[in-house]
Amino acid sequence: MRIVGYITPEGERQLAARDGDQLIPLGPVAAFWNDPAAGAARAAHEPARIPIDSVVLAHPVPDAARVLCLGLNYVAHAAEGSFEPPTKPVIFGRWTASLVPDGTPAPVPVDEAGLDWEGEIAAVVGAPIAIADADTARSAVFGYAAFNDLSARRAQKLTAQWTLGKNSDNSGPMGDLVTADEVGDLRDGLRVRTIVNGETMQDGTTSDMIFELGEVLALVSRTMTLHPGDIIVTGTPEGVGYVRTPPVLLVAGDTVTIEVERIGSVTTPIVAP
Repeated sequence: MRIVGYITPEGERQLAARDGDQLIPLGPVAAFWNDPAAGAARAAHEPARIPIDSVVLAHPVPDAARVLCLGLNYVAHAAEGSFEPPTKPVIFGRWTASLVPDGTPAPVPVDEAGLDWEGEIAAVVGAPIAIADADTARSAVFGYAAFNDLSARRAQKLTAQWTLGKNSDNSGPMGDLVTADEVGDLRDGLRVRTIVNGETMQDGTTSDMIFELGEVLALVSRTMTLHPGDIIVTGTPEGVGYVRTPPVLLVAGDTVTIEVERIGSVTTPIVAP
């Protein structure tokens, strides 16, 4: 099942299952994430259909969701930046305010030469995870989405903390949420590609990950309980723009697409500040 968020005519954010060019309403975002399994099951009994081109799409997670991202989590990506592979997961935070659906323009911040791409997979939690082992934690993932961790590198490098450079406006494009039963295990080696203006810039697989998703979820759960709707963004393969000679960044007029095997894609046009 593929799930998207959308805005009702009354301005409420709700969820729906995508059925071709139609949406099957699944109800308000907060109610869905109180019991995601029951919310998804509703699709089989809901007769209503909404033409997808009649609504404004939105991201699918609750406003209270925590968005935890992994840095330097692919062997080749750490190497291209001349970093030693980390011995513990490098975790930084995003706010849900940065999350946007497929097709939403992302502006280049005023003091940046451009934005950098990072093609990734977002894993969305579907059940509480607390003091869990890796297998238990992994089984609590509800679904996955293609994600672009767009980065404002100048701001990212201003301090030792990456927060500012990872939260510019509309910098978290997120594709359809695909339920875990249709995706399988990231350890299978899913292909992750980033395409800029038709040219492939990243082409890797999840088998190059340093820290496996279940292990990361289990580690986090020993400090903080994860709740339905929380997101782990799992890291990017090699091929980012800032390490190239000369550096290549996304500027107004560019289009960037992230494609992930079994999951789908998310496309972002880049615009001026």
